[in-house]
Amino acid sequence: MNTKTDLTETQPATQNDLAQIREIHEIYTRMKEQLGRVIVGQSNVIDEVLMAIFSRGHALLVGVPGLAKTLLISTIAQVLDLAFKRIQFTPDLMPSDITGTDVLHEDRATGRREFRFVKGPVFANLLLADEINRTPPKTQAALLEAMQEHHVTVGDKTYPLPEPFFVLATQNPIEQEGTYPLPEAQLDRFMFNIVVDYPSRDEEARIIRQVTSLQEPTLETCLDAAKMLELQQAIRRVPVADHVIAFANDLARATRPNSEEAPDFVREMVAWGAGPRAGIYLITAAKARAVLQGRYHATTVDVAQVALPVLRHRVLTTFNAEAAGVTSDQIVKRLLEKMRPTEEIRL
Repeated sequence: MNTKTDLTETQPATQNDLAQIREIHEIYTRMKEQLGRVIVGQSNVIDEVLMAIFSRGHALLVGVPGLAKTLLISTIAQVLDLAFKRIQFTPDLMPSDITGTDVLHEDRATGRREFRFVKGPVFANLLLADEINRTPPKTQAALLEAMQEHHVTVGDKTYPLPEPFFVLATQNPIEQEGTYPLPEAQLDRFMFNIVVDYPSRDEEARIIRQVTSLQEPTLETCLDAAKMLELQQAIRRVPVADHVIAFANDLARATRPNSEEAPDFVREMVAWGAGPRAGIYLITAAKARAVLQGRYHATTVDVAQVALPVLRHRVLTTFNAEAAGVTSDQIVKRLLEKMRPTEEIRL
């Protein structure tokens, strides 16, 4: 596990950190206003995507076609003024189509030939992996090194990716013919699994009105790459109390059927639980959620609020649970009801 990107900081926040946290909250408010000019509704989805971005994490957006998943990601890239690339995953996509490849180049003046590396679309700050389950595992795996280590290796050379670097992937849960489900090892690299649901009746009417008009909203840039890196570090320096870390640790361990902390319904319905990365992401996301709301501390309530997107793709149900219609979301909700975070959030 890459400790540089995964471990949380525990040093007390300085006055400069507190000022940066206030600045993050102001930027977040402006970003929500800008995104609202293009994206109708989906407030929870936007919050979870921004939490992942400010936490230096990757996110998987799961939803049926037509719910503006791609539009949301491209709009965020505009508002953040980040280098943005999109890959449309298809069955014939090759790993080199993502990472880049060495190409033989000839100098016309001297006639000398040499191999030069041509960068692929992964060399961006924000990478949209559209319909990531449409391509075979070999090509899916081309993203693993990039997502974890923030560099790619081609031949005997390693090339660093620009910072910050995020992968926001989309997946269609309905059409399963001709798709390749992501392996658990790759799913674990995603900090969040975000479910994008249908809009409400009023929101859908606004979408129809907005898309069928000549309205073209103008977006303002709220943040650049350098400032993003600075604010990410401030979030990771937010202190977290021991009992909050213990709550996140206990919650992650309770999802493992062979763990002493697992309740009976987990032993019965869960085949495989969340690994240590889940606890790390629970705390990191809780920090981001607190800061985006303008608070200087994370609570057990923050951990509970981010539990579903962090854990739903890390809790694998048994065949009997699937046959009974029990989902990983329901299991996580039962765990939260059992553990009952009661700490108040002080604004």
